Amino acid sequence: MTMTIKTNRLTIVPYTTEWTPLVQEQRYENGPELEHHLSELAGNPALLHWGSWLVIRQDGNIIGDIGFKGLPSANKEVEIGYGLLELYQNHGYATEAIDALVDWALSHLAVATVLAETSTTNHASIRILEKIGFQKINASDTALHWSLHQAVVSK
Repeated sequence: MTMTIKTNRLTIVPYTTEWTPLVQEQRYENGPELEHHLSELAGNPALLHWGSWLVIRQDGNIIGDIGFKGLPSANKEVEIGYGLLELYQNHGYATEAIDALVDWALSHLAVATVLAETSTTNHASIRILEKIGFQKINASDTALHWSLHQAVVSK
């Protein structure tokens, strides 16, 4: 059975072929992640919740996708990635979706830390991660690396 996460304004669902008609009907296109996830999922069904998820607003519009870059590692880490369509940015949707999916991940025994990466110039993403409680752990000229440990989550 497919997991669904509901927030105040959003429904977040793991992307499977059952969602492809809606994606096509809405002409949702936000990069290659969804198609890549489906091909990976076909080879490894264990990736169902550890790949792409759709972010759907209450009105039924797909506003973005979010997810993990694979199964939790041996040291209990997963990396999150996300992207919202430009029309839906700066309305708190990304914060709401990321917060919910991070909480979901950290509720699993297989996950102790959620990682993230942003470009040094993506100020919106940086603000979101800081607001949720991520800590900067590493920086280069072009990228910032973040982590949120299970113990930090205090909701």
